[in-house]
Amino acid sequence: MNINVGDNKMELNGRDDLKRPLLEPSDSVCVTIPEPVDKLEKKRTVMFKIGNIKCASCVTSIESVLGEINGVESVSVSPIHGHAAIEYVPKLVNPKLIKETIEDAGFPVKEFSEQQIAVCRLRIKGMACTSCSESLERALKFLDGVKKAVVGLALEEAKVHFDPNITDSDHIIEAIEDAGFGADLISSGNEANKVHLKLEGVSSVEDMNTIKSYLESAIGVNHVEMDLEEKRATVNYDPDFTGPRSIIEAVQEVAHGSYKASLYIPPRQRETEQHHEINNYRNQFLLSCLFSVPLFIFSMVLPMLPPFGDWLEYKIYNMFTVGLLLRWVLCTPVQFIVGRRFYKGSYHALRLKSANMDVLVAMGTNAAYFYSVYVAIKSLSSDTFKGQDFFETSAMLISFILLGKYLEVLAKGKTSDALAKLTDLAPDSACLLILDDDGNVVSEVAISTQLIQRNDIIKIIPGEKVPVDGIVIDGQSYVNESMITGEAQPIAKKPGDKVIGGTMNENGCLLVKATHVGSETALSQIVQLVEAAQLARAPIQKIADRISRFFVPAIVLTAFITWLGWLIPGVIGIYPKHWIPKGMDKFELALQFGISVLVVACPCALGLATPTAVMVATGKGASLGVLIKGGNALEKAHKVKAIVFDKTGTLTVGKPEVVNVMLFSSVSMEDFCDVAIAAEANSQHPIAKAFLEHARKLRQKIESNRQSNNQHVTEAKDFEVHPGTGVSGKVGDKMVLVGNKRLMQAYNVTVGPEIEDYISEHEQQARTCVLVSIDGKIAGAFAVTDPVKPEAKNVILYLHSMGISSIMVTGDNWATATAIAKEVGIEKVIAEMDPIGKADRIKELQMRGLTVAMVGDGINDSPALVAADVGMAIGAGTDVAIEAADIVLIKSNLEDVVTAIDLSRKTISRIWLNYVWALGYNILGVPVAAGILYPFTGVRLPPWLAGACMAASSLSVVCSSLLLQSYRKSW
Repeated sequence: MNINVGDNKMELNGRDDLKRPLLEPSDSVCVTIPEPVDKLEKKRTVMFKIGNIKCASCVTSIESVLGEINGVESVSVSPIHGHAAIEYVPKLVNPKLIKETIEDAGFPVKEFSEQQIAVCRLRIKGMACTSCSESLERALKFLDGVKKAVVGLALEEAKVHFDPNITDSDHIIEAIEDAGFGADLISSGNEANKVHLKLEGVSSVEDMNTIKSYLESAIGVNHVEMDLEEKRATVNYDPDFTGPRSIIEAVQEVAHGSYKASLYIPPRQRETEQHHEINNYRNQFLLSCLFSVPLFIFSMVLPMLPPFGDWLEYKIYNMFTVGLLLRWVLCTPVQFIVGRRFYKGSYHALRLKSANMDVLVAMGTNAAYFYSVYVAIKSLSSDTFKGQDFFETSAMLISFILLGKYLEVLAKGKTSDALAKLTDLAPDSACLLILDDDGNVVSEVAISTQLIQRNDIIKIIPGEKVPVDGIVIDGQSYVNESMITGEAQPIAKKPGDKVIGGTMNENGCLLVKATHVGSETALSQIVQLVEAAQLARAPIQKIADRISRFFVPAIVLTAFITWLGWLIPGVIGIYPKHWIPKGMDKFELALQFGISVLVVACPCALGLATPTAVMVATGKGASLGVLIKGGNALEKAHKVKAIVFDKTGTLTVGKPEVVNVMLFSSVSMEDFCDVAIAAEANSQHPIAKAFLEHARKLRQKIESNRQSNNQHVTEAKDFEVHPGTGVSGKVGDKMVLVGNKRLMQAYNVTVGPEIEDYISEHEQQARTCVLVSIDGKIAGAFAVTDPVKPEAKNVILYLHSMGISSIMVTGDNWATATAIAKEVGIEKVIAEMDPIGKADRIKELQMRGLTVAMVGDGINDSPALVAADVGMAIGAGTDVAIEAADIVLIKSNLEDVVTAIDLSRKTISRIWLNYVWALGYNILGVPVAAGILYPFTGVRLPPWLAGACMAASSLSVVCSSLLLQSYRKSW
């Protein structure tokens, strides 16, 4: 098979289509390959704006003091503008020291501009509530060199922007661990393209250094990390110049093939961490049950059974009984071994001048445990003392909290199900075609998808998934893109069409040239966008943040007041003695109420109310083809009261289509089609292509009715293109013109009244009329339009029912714009607007107090998308990296505008419901735990039951958010 294609656009060699989104027109890309640099002598440049430079001597002074610093390579200072460029070696000096040196010389640094801001993502362990995430954010922001830090509670991740000249990911991890949380690096720096390799034949540090030096000298390799213990290498590379297979070949070239390298696929960290956390909580819970269940039996069950009760009440020494000893022994491991996590969390929270759930649990369990220890010691030292211990309260409280956390992490794992499904779409392997110099297929090789490089030719048979984004160069098939775009109907693919990685090839064999690999594929960008959205904090989250600042201190104060409120009246004798349960005294009753208040309050539920809902909503949106860039966009979308639509490609299909054909002579429709097809066959104009497609279908219909198969069409001779008017040529012995009225007039072809009426009628409907003349007489005409999307009218009506007004802003003429607006039901039209004018109109609407959304193609409408409160890029296809849009609608379907707004409304409603539940639980639970019902009903909430309620509160909020997974389009 030979798969060379003559068209330059389909050339296999070169660098076509490397940087462009898949749905943009292909233009050539010129790439300049830089010379390799010695990475061991890495230098950086920092820019300063320096004040008080008055003359050349000032410049000399600055250059001389900087020249004395070890590590400063060169200094260039402009005396006119006060700009300084300093080249330095990061290993020897940092920009902070350079800045301080300039200031010490008496020159203020007015502006300190960072040239490089690195970003790292980290997995955070040990966060329990909003107070944890807030205290960690504060700790990170205080770290020298950190510019911005965002911590996601539900996602259990942190994204940190930092100056690599001052700090690095290792120092950031140390700061996190110093704050009392665990941290694992997910990604750091430029993680766009990375390959992990397993090395063979490596036995020493010298071997590793040899391979590292060789790889670092290779063109396109940015960074190499070696792990001698695991015998692995991690290589960051530029896909413009190299790829995974080339890197593996480079390793095997070192020392004449002494070393071998193979692809290593590390386990998915998110799933591994989730399983580890789930197993950890499960094991902790089971360990606590090992002691808590017998403790419960010895405390609550056996004392009621006469033989066992008597045995448990046997006095070992003074009033110290067997039952008390057993309860003490069984409770202690739970308190200090299983419950160690609460002590650790409390210590780090208090050290950061914060308070979280761990503080409440530790205070409550400590109060119960150490009071019980006091009772035990008093029983040993006195032969008359009678006291009630609370060992079972402490142990059962910890057990129920661990059960709640176990169920909570199970539920939280479900919130990222949609993201996991997206990640799993890409196939594990692909069929690579090996070509010779002439483009002939030499062999087929099955390789891992991660080894695919740009310009590789991949064979995709029916039933296989497309491994990466690319262009079809041979074959025809239907591809199911529903898993990416949500579009249920399979899409026809032919040479020149673009395919998306992760989609399913239905029924034909395709040869695809890879254009986007690794993290550049549409699927990878979607996953990255959704992950970023889930980490971003919605403005509504500020409610929980404000409450969390005083929540725990307020609960501690409330618990103390509760204890005093029951103890003092009891001592004075205000309430009757029969209120005190048998086996307790006034102090113990007051203590139980105080402990119940401490452990019933749940700051976790408040902290999880927003992020869990945002996680589920953004994941669900992605599965429906609606990519929402974070909680901010989600929250703004629910407030939208006016939507501004672009026309072309948004309300209309963006593809010309023949809607009417009329004959004005005795020429038959069959001959009319034959002549027009012959004349238009060589034209590249979109209208010509639209007519050719329509005429051929019409011709086939005529032939099928006649049950004949004579579709031969004579080719036009003397073909000529008349720019702006049409084409001409000879078909057989007939002179044929196909074009507008101006072309007919140029050839002195008469346009009669009937034809003029036809043209006028269709132009009023925003249609373009094309005339066909045969030998100087108009034989017929056809009307072409860019049709309105079939769902447009119903979408506008539905938006109106949602209380949202629709406006059309377009650069087209008023006649076309008015006709389209009338067809879809839009009353307000603004036409003949340039991109800046569109943005100005949006600002005018905003000044009226409206929250405005803009729906456009995401490229020409970028000023308007930025100006709008919510920018929606429709029809962007795989160009998911559009910076201007807040919401990206993957497929060109206007129904997704409704989906985006409806999903945002449902999500915000769910968040408020979560808040009502979390706050309502605390507002009702704390007074009940404090004993407000006890005087009237005799109902009180024991501490272990209060702990169970607290755990159930967090679980209920997560489950409430999970209900968003059942969201269905309201359409």
